[in-house]
Amino acid sequence: MTIRTLAMLGNHLPRHCGIATFTTDLFDAIEREVPELESFVLAMNDVGAEHAYPPRVRFEIPQGDVAAYRRAADFLELSSVDVVSLQHEYGIFGGKAGGHVLELLRALTVPVVTTLHTILAAPDPVQRAVMDAVVGLSERVVVMSDDGARLLREVHGVDPAKIDVIPHGIPVAPDRPSKRSGIASGGSVILTFGLLSPDKGIEYVIDAMPAILARHPDTVYIVLGATHPHVKQEHGEAYRQMLQTRAERLGVEGSVIFHNRFVSHEELVEFLGAADLYVTPYLKEEQSTSGTLAYAVGCGKAVLSTPYRYARELLGDGRGILVPWRDSARIGAEVNALLDDPGKRKELQQRAAAFGRSMSWPLVARRYVESFERAERTHEERRRAGVAARTKTLAKRRAELPELDLAHVRLMTDDTGILQHATFDIPRYSDGYCLDDNARALLLVTHVEEAGTVAPDEVRSLATRYLAFVNHAFDEGSGRFSNFLTYARVWHEGPGSDDSHGRAVWALGAVIGRTADPGRRGLAARIFHGALPATRELTSPRAWAYTLLGIDEYLRSFEGDSTVGAVRAALAAKLVGRFGETRTAEWPWFEDRLTYCNARLSQALLVSAARMGDVEMAQIAERSLDWLVGQHVAADGRFAPVGTNGFHVRGEARADFDQQPVEACAMVSACLDAYRVTGHTRWLDRARRAFQWFLGQNVLEQQVYDARTGGCRDGIHVDRMNENQGAESTLSFLTALAEMRAADPVASVLGRAAE
Repeated sequence: MTIRTLAMLGNHLPRHCGIATFTTDLFDAIEREVPELESFVLAMNDVGAEHAYPPRVRFEIPQGDVAAYRRAADFLELSSVDVVSLQHEYGIFGGKAGGHVLELLRALTVPVVTTLHTILAAPDPVQRAVMDAVVGLSERVVVMSDDGARLLREVHGVDPAKIDVIPHGIPVAPDRPSKRSGIASGGSVILTFGLLSPDKGIEYVIDAMPAILARHPDTVYIVLGATHPHVKQEHGEAYRQMLQTRAERLGVEGSVIFHNRFVSHEELVEFLGAADLYVTPYLKEEQSTSGTLAYAVGCGKAVLSTPYRYARELLGDGRGILVPWRDSARIGAEVNALLDDPGKRKELQQRAAAFGRSMSWPLVARRYVESFERAERTHEERRRAGVAARTKTLAKRRAELPELDLAHVRLMTDDTGILQHATFDIPRYSDGYCLDDNARALLLVTHVEEAGTVAPDEVRSLATRYLAFVNHAFDEGSGRFSNFLTYARVWHEGPGSDDSHGRAVWALGAVIGRTADPGRRGLAARIFHGALPATRELTSPRAWAYTLLGIDEYLRSFEGDSTVGAVRAALAAKLVGRFGETRTAEWPWFEDRLTYCNARLSQALLVSAARMGDVEMAQIAERSLDWLVGQHVAADGRFAPVGTNGFHVRGEARADFDQQPVEACAMVSACLDAYRVTGHTRWLDRARRAFQWFLGQNVLEQQVYDARTGGCRDGIHVDRMNENQGAESTLSFLTALAEMRAADPVASVLGRAAE
C-alpha cells in the first residue's frame, strides 16, 4: 500500500445527519479493512453546535468561520497526511453554495479524493462555480451511481478517467430477517426511516393507508427517525405533528407508528429485518443518493419508491417498484399488490439482496482505498513532472479577514435598540437612539443571518429588536419615519431626514430579500410598502440611492413588482439627471462636492442598471465609481477617504481629515457590487484595499477596528485616532467585513481574468 496516513473531512456522529452517518461508517469500514492505515477525522460543526466527538476527531471546523478552514489546511499539512477524503454536500460548508471549503482545498499540497453526495442537473451559477472548483482541486472524485457520473460529465465536463463510481456502503445484512418483539406483532410491516423533513413525502403513504388497511387490516406503517436538526431548529416538530394529525383525521392512527429518535446501526438492522416492505416516497427528483434506500436494498427488502435519480438506478432491472410523485392511490395499489403476492415480494427481495452484496461496507472500503492509492500515485507523478504544486505558502496567502465579532454591537444594544454613541467603548446614554443606526444594524444582522456565521437565536434576537425600532419610528399616516429617540424613549423631532428615510427603506428591503423568517419579512414588507411612496418626494441624492439599494434587495424576492419597479425607474432617472447636470470631463460626479457615503450613489445606479438592463446607466455608474476610487487614494496607494472637516468642493482643496469608517464601508460595498455586476477583478482588489483601511493600511498606520472589543473607532484625525466606538462606525466596519467574507471564498472562482 502506498498511503500511510488518511484524513477524512465531513460530518461525524454524534451529529445527526446522513453525511455524519456515512463518514462514520466509511471510517469504521476502512479502519477494519486496513488496520495499518493511520486515519483521523476533521468534523464540520453547524452554527452554534457542539458535539461530544470520539478521539478520532482531531479538528473541528465551524461551518461559517472562513479562517477555520485555513487553519484546518495548516493542520493537515503539519500532520503529514498522504490523502484527504472529502465528503461534499453543499449544505455542510459555509458560504454561498458551500464555497468556504475552497479556502481549505486551495491551501493543500496533498491529493484530495472528494465524494459527491449531491450532483445537481441544473445548478445555479454559484453552485456550478463552486462544484467546478471542488472537482478541479480534487485528484479524484467519487460518485455513488452511474447517473451521478453522467451528470459530472455532461453538466461539469469532468474527465471520465477522474471519476470512480463506488456505491453507498451498507452494513452486512443478517443471514435471516428478524421479527423483533415490540417492533411489530403479527401483521405486515411497512417501513420508512431517516431524518424527517417535508421533502420526504411521508404524508402520501399515510394517505394510502386506508386503502391498504381495507385489504390488509393488520398492516402497520413505521416512520423511524428523528426530525432533521435544521428543520427542527427552523420549524420545530410541525411536519411530524402534521403527519400525526393527518393519520388521526384518516382514522389510521392505530396503524401508524412514529419512532422519534436517531437509531443505532443495530436497531436499524432489526427494524429492517422486521419490515415486509420499505418505502421512500421522496419528493425531490434531483436526489442523487440515499443512504436509507441503499440500506434497504442491501438488506434484501422489497422496496417501493418515487422515481428520484438514485431510486431509478438502484431499483432498476426489477429490484424494486417505482410509483409516480405524490400519488397515494398508486402507492396503496402497489403495496396491496405486493402484500397479496408473497412470491413477487420474495422475487424483489432476492434481486435486491443479490445486488446489495456488492455494496457491503468491507467491499466499499477496499474500493475507496484503491481510489486513494490512485490519487496518491497520480499526484506524485504530476509532482515529479512539476505540475502538482498549486498551494500558496503562508507568506504568500492573501491576508485573512478578522472574525466577525458582535460583542460591541450587543453591548451597544438594549431592549429598545442600538444606542448612537459611545465614550471610548462605553455606551453614551445621553445621546439616545436614532433610526439611522438601527437601520444600519438591521442591515448588518440580515447579512450575518444569511451567511449563517452566528447562532440563529442571537441573530433573531438582535434583528427583531432593530426591526421593532424601525416599526416604532414609522408613522403610517404620513408614511415617514422619525429619527431621533431620547434615552427616555421620547421622539424629539418630527419627520426625520431624507437620508434616514432612505436608509430605513434599504434595510427593510434587505429583510424582505434575504430573510426566511416569515414574521420579520411580513412586518418589513408592510413598512416598506407604506414608506415607499414618500421616497418620490425626497430631495437628497443619497436618500434616492439608499432607496434604490433597498428596492434592489426587495426585488431579490419579488422581481416583476411593477409598482416598486416604477419607483426604481423614477429615482434612478433622478440620479442620472443629477449626473448630467453637474458632470464635467474632470469631475464626472452627481454633485459639485464629495461629502459622505459617496460610493453609494454609483452603487445604487450600478445595481439598478443591472436589473433594468440599462447600458447607459451602467456606464455612468461604472465611470463615476472609477473616478471616485481615484479620489480616495493616497500618494502611496492606500485608501484615503475624503475628510469630513470640509469635504471636497469642486475647485477647492480637498479635506484629508477626519476620515470616517462609513466612507470605507460604502467603497467596499460598491466595489463588491461592481465586481458582481461586471466580473472585472480590479473591483475585488479595490474592495480589499478599502477594507484594509480598517486594519491599519491608512495614513496613520493604525487599526481603526478594535479587535479587543469588536468595535470600530470613530475615525482618523490628522494626528490621532478618535478612540470613541459609536454605532455608526462599528456597524460600518462589521457590514464591510460581512460583505467581504461573503465574497471572499467564492470570489476567485467566479471571477474573470484580471484586465
